[in-house]
Amino acid sequence: MGSKGTTVESFPSHSLELRGHTSPQLYKRTNSLLFPQEDYNQLRPLSYPNTDVFLICFSVVNPASYHNVQEEWVPELKDCMPHVPYVLIGTQIDLRDDPKTLARLLYMKEKPLTYEHGVKLAKAIGAQCYLECSALTQKGLKAVFDEAILTIFHPKKKKKHCSKCHSCCLII
Repeated sequence: MGSKGTTVESFPSHSLELRGHTSPQLYKRTNSLLFPQEDYNQLRPLSYPNTDVFLICFSVVNPASYHNVQEEWVPELKDCMPHVPYVLIGTQIDLRDDPKTLARLLYMKEKPLTYEHGVKLAKAIGAQCYLECSALTQKGLKAVFDEAILTIFHPKKKKKHCSKCHSCCLII
């Protein structure tokens, strides 16, 4: 899963009160960002237990990351956590029209991935849905986390829920 020089980072936990159920309930959301570093292949699955939803991300300006979703990430998640739903996220959408990025892709005989590419992959891997966002511009970012929360409570596919509480949202 190849990129060298990356690290595993943890982000602060946040409490979230959801209304609309029979009674308000408080849930803890923990975000962990896991990078595809070969050094962590054995350790990465140790962070998966109690995960309620996975956000599988790829860069729309990095076709290799798109292919890694189907070749590496989904098989790992299906093997380790087969009953946990996932949402597919296309990131860096702000770079889709960036001249320097387009020139780099052209030099490598590649193109940015389209929204349609993401939808097609989401269907192929059985993702709950496909969303796009930009951390730089914040476009679509709130929708990503809203969808993660909705997926926990209303997954589109039946899943067996093994944990007794909702405690983790994992970003990979």
